[in-house]
Amino acid sequence: MNRKKFIAGLVALGTAPAAAGSLLSILPAHAADEQRGADSKDTASDLKYTANEITEAGSNFFGITTEAMAKAVQHVFGDLGEPDAYIKGDEGSGAFVVGLRYGSGWLIRKTREPKQVYWKGPSIGFDIGADASKCFTLVYNLREDRRLLQRFPGVEGSFYLVAGLGVNYQRSGGVTLAPIRNGVGLRAGVNAHYQVYSDKRDWFPL
Repeated sequence: MNRKKFIAGLVALGTAPAAAGSLLSILPAHAADEQRGADSKDTASDLKYTANEITEAGSNFFGITTEAMAKAVQHVFGDLGEPDAYIKGDEGSGAFVVGLRYGSGWLIRKTREPKQVYWKGPSIGFDIGADASKCFTLVYNLREDRRLLQRFPGVEGSFYLVAGLGVNYQRSGGVTLAPIRNGVGLRAGVNAHYQVYSDKRDWFPL
């Protein structure tokens, strides 16, 4: 046998266990990384609301049948998927500021305490002193609560009416809102050019 080939073979045999050991040490770490990635996806999914959860919460809030709420939810979910939060509250026109409407409600997220929020926008279609209208808003891609505190322009042509519920979309900074209204609030949805959210009540005009 060639002397050089013989020596090279011995060297290869000597280093094989070390190489195998290094490979084995890498595999568990790689598997752990994959598991962490899967866990993080599962966690993100767990923090979102299913269609059944939103249908039940919405029907209880509006005091309507689950069938009626389910039709509106199905339409929104078909467009936007599962939300990671929702807001339930009341809104009405300003008693002393013509042309504005004001609302207040609670931001609901899984694993977090409800947080009170306020909003205001154009009151076209509202009568001064009209009774408050209920508004149930689905929130998408929120991530942090502070991302809600901004001005949301309405998405052109997004308004539609399903089973007596009006829905329109508002979008800003990667966050999408889908307010659902009934009764007097339907006209607000048609004319909702924008809406401004804050964590403090503000009666000043926009």
